Amino acid sequence: MIQPASRAQISIGATTVTYLPDGHGWINPAVFFPASVPDGWARHAEYLDERGWFPVSVGAFLIRTAGRSLLVDLGLGEVDYVLEGAAEFRGGALPASLAVEGLSSADVDTVVFTHLHHDHVGWTSDVAPAPAFPDGRRVSGLTFGSARHLVSEPEWRYWTGEPGFPGPDPVAVLEPLAGRVEFAEDRQEIAPGVRVLATSGHTPGHLSLLVTDPEDDRRLIILGDVMHSQVQVAESHWTCRFDVDPDHGLATRERLLKELETPGTILAGGHFAGQVFGEVRQRAWKARDRG
Repeated sequence: MIQPASRAQISIGATTVTYLPDGHGWINPAVFFPASVPDGWARHAEYLDERGWFPVSVGAFLIRTAGRSLLVDLGLGEVDYVLEGAAEFRGGALPASLAVEGLSSADVDTVVFTHLHHDHVGWTSDVAPAPAFPDGRRVSGLTFGSARHLVSEPEWRYWTGEPGFPGPDPVAVLEPLAGRVEFAEDRQEIAPGVRVLATSGHTPGHLSLLVTDPEDDRRLIILGDVMHSQVQVAESHWTCRFDVDPDHGLATRERLLKELETPGTILAGGHFAGQVFGEVRQRAWKARDRG
């Protein structure tokens, strides 16, 4: 049975991209991927535990390039909770994962949110945004207080008007970011060789990231939640219950899958179990060796 992913790193020229685990989840596919049941998982049984649930990795991607340190997404935060009959989540390892790389929160100069769902914003502040936000707790500030915080404008506008799970908690996430958040646009270069890509559908302002380096003819695409599991490479029609626009999300996934089949293109799936880095070949997922 495949388990949530551990730390992994890949280099694109002089640029390194490192997956930093924060935690993991186990999800009931009948709730999350309704189109996958009753028999869709027969082709992917190695992903299921004894309950028939599948694992998801949850963490962040650290991009180090030209003296810069960027974090893509901020995991779950220090949480441990169950959504009865649907999912269970545990997080809290991101600071330790960052320390393994020789970095502290003060060393991160940029945070990029692919989108603002709860499992991508967990370390925004010093209070973890679990579904049941504890009464009486106060936020003292941003975890990465020296960093720029980037998100797309449609994403920010949507969630500031539609608060609630699975979106960002108003107290733990939206209030600390207000006045500090900056808007990133499609194809904008936010660091040398790092560009944002508009990949809406899962959420209205969802972003992916493209990483290139002049010393390397390969490229890497950090998906965000365009796909939640590598089984969606083969089962691209499996839309997620939490897709704001499932049809548009499917069209985005199909478009990106065509790009991912281009030779020299590496995929980074932050929720992928086992190994987050891999390639797409003839609509099949091929994990890269750990390193």
